[in-house]
Amino acid sequence: MKKTICLSAISLLLMGSRLVAQDAKNTVITINANEKVGDISPQFYGLMTEEINYAYDGGLYGELIRNRAFKDNAKAPEHWSLIKEGNADGQIALDSIEQRGTALDKNLRLDITSTDTKGKIGIVNDGFWGIPVWANTKYTASFYAKTNPEFKGNLTVTIESNDGKTVFASAVAKSVSGDWKKYTVTLTTRKIDTTSDARFVITAKNKGTIWFSLVSLFPPTYNNRPNGNRKDIMELLAGMHPGFLRFPGGNYLQSNKVETRFDWKKTLGDISQRPTHDNNSWHYNSSDGLGLMEFLGWCEDLKMEPLLAVFDGLTLNRKAKPITGDSLNIYIQEALDEIEFVNGNSATKWGAVRSKLGHPQPYNVKYIEVGNEDWFDRAKTWDARFAQFYDAIKAKYPNLSVISSAHVTSRTPDYEDIHHYFSYKQAAKLAHKYDSYQRTDAKVFEGEWACREGFPTTNLLGALGDAAFLTGLERNADIVKMSCFAPLFVNVNSGGMQWKSDLIGYNAVSSYGSPSYYMQKLFAENMGDMSVKSTITNVPIGADTTEQLFYSVTKDSKQGTLFVKVVNVSDAIQSSTIDINSSKILSSEGVETVLTAEKVTDTNSLIEPKKVVPVTSIAKGLGSHFTYSFKPYSITILKLEAKSN
Repeated sequence: MKKTICLSAISLLLMGSRLVAQDAKNTVITINANEKVGDISPQFYGLMTEEINYAYDGGLYGELIRNRAFKDNAKAPEHWSLIKEGNADGQIALDSIEQRGTALDKNLRLDITSTDTKGKIGIVNDGFWGIPVWANTKYTASFYAKTNPEFKGNLTVTIESNDGKTVFASAVAKSVSGDWKKYTVTLTTRKIDTTSDARFVITAKNKGTIWFSLVSLFPPTYNNRPNGNRKDIMELLAGMHPGFLRFPGGNYLQSNKVETRFDWKKTLGDISQRPTHDNNSWHYNSSDGLGLMEFLGWCEDLKMEPLLAVFDGLTLNRKAKPITGDSLNIYIQEALDEIEFVNGNSATKWGAVRSKLGHPQPYNVKYIEVGNEDWFDRAKTWDARFAQFYDAIKAKYPNLSVISSAHVTSRTPDYEDIHHYFSYKQAAKLAHKYDSYQRTDAKVFEGEWACREGFPTTNLLGALGDAAFLTGLERNADIVKMSCFAPLFVNVNSGGMQWKSDLIGYNAVSSYGSPSYYMQKLFAENMGDMSVKSTITNVPIGADTTEQLFYSVTKDSKQGTLFVKVVNVSDAIQSSTIDINSSKILSSEGVETVLTAEKVTDTNSLIEPKKVVPVTSIAKGLGSHFTYSFKPYSITILKLEAKSN
């Protein structure tokens, strides 16, 4: 019922805009290509990430085993089950046999009470909504095992169909016995059809007791990084050419209590040294497989600037008092240690730790954000807490850019992180937020923004709202320097979505970009290094008195190329005159790229991943003065080349 009402409201709104637009005067966009408004930062478009919607575990992070460390539920081995065939019998249960030299304190006990030559018994993991199986692929499986004196023998490791009738890949871990030891095997598939209707199985044929710990399964990863990321999702991200990555996240940084915050020191080293933690801000356990160094490796793989957020004493528990005063010193030191870890040379304490872990060269992080959404602090202590962090960081690292997560007055941050989640109707107003914004020394970082239309990922309506908003950021590039959509990821399986209108969707075997993904990709690919002076007159107005046409103009100062972006949110063609004053002669032939669809509710999905995608073609009749008809419900980018002398 709610969906019907929502769509009816949208239809009425757009019908009204069409009726008004038909009588509107011709819109004129006047561009002075010789007058710069502001320099555009190379980091203007980036990525924001956090563990929500199964973004890391069950998403970007390559691990295929769910609940690999048996910490998801203290009472039961969730996502693990017992398999028995023939006359084999036994049972499984959680246990806590000590595993010295690791951070692992939970394991799965398999008691095998009877077997025969034709039977087998073992443990099964169902993965994150299935185990993905691809043809001709090598998987690396590993686990720690300990046995009682009675058990001595081999373990068979398989990836097989959920009904057990088809074995996609198999390997043997030989001579499993004695105290804790790590076993690793390679599983290789043959020519088969891609499926996620599969499970991971370890079976035995001997009686006795086996304890399992940290059971892991990895497919090939992006850039073949050990403990790395999914290839297909990383390729989608690479296509966006992001300038930075804000990590480890928003709420994921803070959590509901201090003890379950993102504790970076506990995410270092081999995965056996990571105790995992309760991601109670989004109600599931985090493996911490994607730890501090993995985030930084992600930045290296996509050539992004790392934007590192540090915990500043505020949790998501609104009733809890923020940590303030001298009690905050321990967390200030924690932040300074983290900065030393990422930027210090090998002669420093934490730089030496990083070097020992395999990265001798500093990561050269330039941006540090203090906290997340501190404006939620009911006690209003954010200004004083920021001042403590700012002074300590600047005293030791004066060249770092320090970002505030709320509006502060006690110090002048290098950037202020501002967030906007909005409906399609609100986009028109927000597109002008920075037109009259106070110009101060603190620049703007739009650290989270999204037009929340469509689910699990955005539809065309959401992309139109996002694009309208972004034109306002580009026009005000003198004050706005960085921006990123949120949330970035969503597992589209039932139970995977915790926040609607996300950028990239996926299941176990495939992924896709939303219309907003393609919109941001276009915006990032078609952008100069400066925003130029421009005005618009006779803007068409819709039935709800909101504007129907939005625009921005940027310029490549070296080549003289202009990028004119126009967003038409009405269902009528909008004819506009483009009048350009340029010191360089503009070619009459250029490039036009249009993102549109038949309906604003059209979207992409696993079934139709390319239903709403941009179309690029040659545009003629351009130059310094021309008229262009912008399609209904469209995002258009005109690339105007300057003629060579």
